[in-house]
Amino acid sequence: MYITENKVKFAIVGCGHIGKRHAEMISRNPEGEVVGLCDIKPKDQLGIDNYDVPFFQSLDEMLKSDIKFDVLNICTPNGLHVEQSLKGLEYRKHIVCEKPMGLTTMGCESVIFKALQVSKQVFCVMQNRYSPPSVWIKEIIENKIFGDIYMVQLNCYWNRDERYYKKDTWKGSKEFDGGTLFTQFSHFIDIMYWLFGDIKDIQAKFNNFNHANLIEFEDSGIVSFNFVNGGMGSINYSTSVWDKNMESSITIIGSKGSVMIGGQYMNQVEYCHIKDYVLPELPPASPANDYGDYKGSANNHHFVIENVINTLKGRSTISTNALEGLKVVDIIERIYSLKDKTLTK
Repeated sequence: MYITENKVKFAIVGCGHIGKRHAEMISRNPEGEVVGLCDIKPKDQLGIDNYDVPFFQSLDEMLKSDIKFDVLNICTPNGLHVEQSLKGLEYRKHIVCEKPMGLTTMGCESVIFKALQVSKQVFCVMQNRYSPPSVWIKEIIENKIFGDIYMVQLNCYWNRDERYYKKDTWKGSKEFDGGTLFTQFSHFIDIMYWLFGDIKDIQAKFNNFNHANLIEFEDSGIVSFNFVNGGMGSINYSTSVWDKNMESSITIIGSKGSVMIGGQYMNQVEYCHIKDYVLPELPPASPANDYGDYKGSANNHHFVIENVINTLKGRSTISTNALEGLKVVDIIERIYSLKDKTLTK
């Protein structure tokens, strides 16, 4: 059943940087309305005084309250996403879940199963799909302008140091953060999967160079693999870059040409040389999310909220559905299964 009322009503759990971003983008949309907020911290510590809506300090309390809403936006630590998605679905709410959808494929599967049971939608937030270079490269790959795909290299080199990890107790925790690929770089693994499909024959090396007292997992990795659909690829990543983010890039080599999309947030076409093809002028990319001491991926959340509203009103389909969210988790889980192993999986 589609939502026929003028406004789609949202409630948000988690009122940190991303939760406030969701609230702002919902409020800016003429067909969206924030009707409830939830966080374990007191409201006066969160900087949300401009939202005159009921505030709760537990999700259970909010779900059991008499506020009426259509969509639960989950903007909490990664390790809570599955549990809170299941609770929202139990109360027959559509779900908008920040990345990653969960930390295990089993958990993500339980969310998909529950959503099917209660006939509700699960939207996974992967806003980098809306960046103009991403939209463009998706189109030329689908139209086979590259020919056969030979090689794909994904590079993600960011800074995450004491300024980042010491502000929140959950960041760097295996239980609630999950790992660098989940928290920092799942957006880019999503783009790779969106463009080229699943991977196999994975090999990987990991290291923790300078985060020994900050995180419970690796800060850097080198991963190589083959694509199920043909061609080979690699992911090289690190959060040990000094002082500020350096690069998020993807290089694609095909039988008819090559492209590199780079910049700090995979937001600039830096090289394009394809047979009988001229690069069109692309719209400007959105700036990165600015969190003060560090920056994150592109600020495209308004597109996400617009897609949620249009889908629930029957005007479009989900831009990143739950199965795609699960596949990103599945790929990361298979990569991480190789830690402390030398065998190829």
